[in-house]
Amino acid sequence: RSFGQMSTGQKTMSVYGGAGGSGTRISVGQIDYLTRSGAINMKDLDLHVDANEKATLQNLNDRLAAYLEKVHKLEKENERLEKQIAEWYTSKTVISHDYSAYMATIEDLQNKIREATMVNTRILLEIDNSKLAADDFKVKYENELSMRQAVDADIAGLKRVMDDLTLCKMDLETQLETLKEELIMLKRNHEEDLAQLRNQMSGQVNVEVDAGSQVDLNQIMTEIREHYEALIAKNRKDLELWYQNKTSVVEKDVVEQTTNLQTSRNEIKEQKNILQKYQIELQSHLSMKSSLEASLLETQQRYANQLSG
Repeated sequence: RSFGQMSTGQKTMSVYGGAGGSGTRISVGQIDYLTRSGAINMKDLDLHVDANEKATLQNLNDRLAAYLEKVHKLEKENERLEKQIAEWYTSKTVISHDYSAYMATIEDLQNKIREATMVNTRILLEIDNSKLAADDFKVKYENELSMRQAVDADIAGLKRVMDDLTLCKMDLETQLETLKEELIMLKRNHEEDLAQLRNQMSGQVNVEVDAGSQVDLNQIMTEIREHYEALIAKNRKDLELWYQNKTSVVEKDVVEQTTNLQTSRNEIKEQKNILQKYQIELQSHLSMKSSLEASLLETQQRYANQLSG
């Protein structure tokens, strides 16, 4: 509200013992208004003052007018400043920053982070699968190694059996040679006995006995010879049959053991091939695992550098 004017109807005021000295009395009936210049309208004032008091009142009136003039100037200055502020707000252009490029970059980085997370997850799954496959191949390798050790033990047992069969064959051959030598000795002894009997019979004289008939020595010699020849033939046949049976059994065992040995060798060869295949696959999976771990570490380091940069 402007202080250039004041409303009328204000109450009167009295001053006793003022600046003019003793007996001073100021009676103000009513102040109608204050002019624009700040002077006081002294109409209807009942003043009983001396010259000094009038001077004092005039001084106060001047000071009040100066104060009101100062207030009026301040009001004008205030209006001018308010107008300038309004004009400044009206003319001031609000500068807004465009963050769309940054938002696009942020969104792109977020998409890359999500893609990297998915790639890392897939790599971790592949690493886990590689670990499981490596464990599976390790179990298979241990099983195949156990089977190979069992086959090696069987082969060692078969070799011992082959050695025993070889010794048995050598023993049978030795026995056969001994029997052949015995047969030759029997034939030689038999021929010597026959020669001796022939010599004895050629030097004897036929003697007739009164109580009996003549004995045919040639027939007796023939019977003896036939008996021994039959015995020799029987022994030879039995020996040959026994030798053939033993040889057949030994050959059958040798063939069977040879077949088993060849089968075991084939199985060992096959198991070695399978073992080599598993070892190659295991090495391949271990290499892939190392490569995936290195790729994961490189990816994590790259995105960490991007985020920190």
